[in-house]
Amino acid sequence: MATKMANVMKVLLCEDIEKVGWLGDVVEVKMGYARNYLLPQGLAKVATEANIKSIADEKTHRAQQRKSERQKLEEAAKSVEGAEAVVAAKANEQGHLFGSVTGREIATNLREQGFEVSDDAVQLAGHIKEVGTHAVSLKFADDLSCQVSVVVVSEGPNLGPESAGGGSAEE
Repeated sequence: MATKMANVMKVLLCEDIEKVGWLGDVVEVKMGYARNYLLPQGLAKVATEANIKSIADEKTHRAQQRKSERQKLEEAAKSVEGAEAVVAAKANEQGHLFGSVTGREIATNLREQGFEVSDDAVQLAGHIKEVGTHAVSLKFADDLSCQVSVVVVSEGPNLGPESAGGGSAEE
């Protein structure tokens, strides 16, 4: 039994490792696995009191950062909820755009209004290719999203007043 214990080493994981453990866990692994893979790759440290305290402090710091980031995202979602982004695009007389409105254009417009929105937060259900008002979802986190209105107007001078009213009239 004593020889088996000599082949095992306690390490503190610096990252999540599949089938071994999670960040901050103290696990027993074979000495060869620790010395030849985990330690040189920086995936683990020898489980000393100082290293355990260091990782515990780091976990606490990360938890505080995640909490503060979450609060910022919640505030951003509350402030932008129901906002309206007006995007100008070239369109023909029937209100069909020559291109489409992108998430980047919507996010840029919202940022110009003072909202904190990243380009990848804009979730388009499909291409916006018509003049008018469209509902768009903003996803700040897996469980945190909100809706905004995107008003697409024609920037071409060739449109009459009948197509500037939302593009919902069909001919």
